[in-house]
Amino acid sequence: MRELSQLIDVEKPAWPELRETLVSGPVSVEVLPPDSDLARPSLLQLQVTTRSYLGAVVLHCGALLVDHGWVRVFGSPLGGAVPSLARVNQFPEVFDSAWRPDAGLVVAHDVLGGVFALNGAGPASAGRPGAPGEIVYFAPDSLRWEALGAGHSAWLAWLASRALDEFYADLRWPGWQDEVWALNSDQGLSLFPPLWSAEARQDISATSRRAVPMAELLGVARDSCRQFDGVDPGFLGAV
Repeated sequence: MRELSQLIDVEKPAWPELRETLVSGPVSVEVLPPDSDLARPSLLQLQVTTRSYLGAVVLHCGALLVDHGWVRVFGSPLGGAVPSLARVNQFPEVFDSAWRPDAGLVVAHDVLGGVFALNGAGPASAGRPGAPGEIVYFAPDSLRWEALGAGHSAWLAWLASRALDEFYADLRWPGWQDEVWALNSDQGLSLFPPLWSAEARQDISATSRRAVPMAELLGVARDSCRQFDGVDPGFLGAV
């Protein structure tokens, strides 16, 4: 086990580079202030250094609200502005060297109930695609995990580019920005007909949308997977 000082006091910390990537990119990224009393034990539990983008986010960011808040990247928020990485992944209350996230680390949610997760050591045994350390995405329109072909650092840079326009091209409607900004930090958007339906796939703008607790949105997605495919997608985050 590495002590907290070994995780923080490193050469070439990643935060200056990451901050420049976020502020200079073409996409709006709001960096919420961190709570150091939450960040430090979270970093210790993860056992990652601040040379990594993951460590930098945990220590220096309450959260990253990407593209008008469409994607919420979890950190260590001050005052509970958004759910913390520790809460979403159910970190133990006291440091536990034996604890590991079962299938991987949930690092972000989008407002439609999509889940970005960092694969653990054995993704195949958890029923997930991709390699260890790769970011995978639970798509609420297909109810499937998809490998994104990037590690955590490359994925964060990808978020700050214009890539989300293409990634969500069929899942956005005119005026989505205003609806997303109106959400509370623990809410998402429930669509009817649902995202995976033929009607929604044909014309997303024709759906009706309402704000619901993110926990409800994730629960419905997980139940739908079990009902339609008999497959449990596993842990999608606790919010």
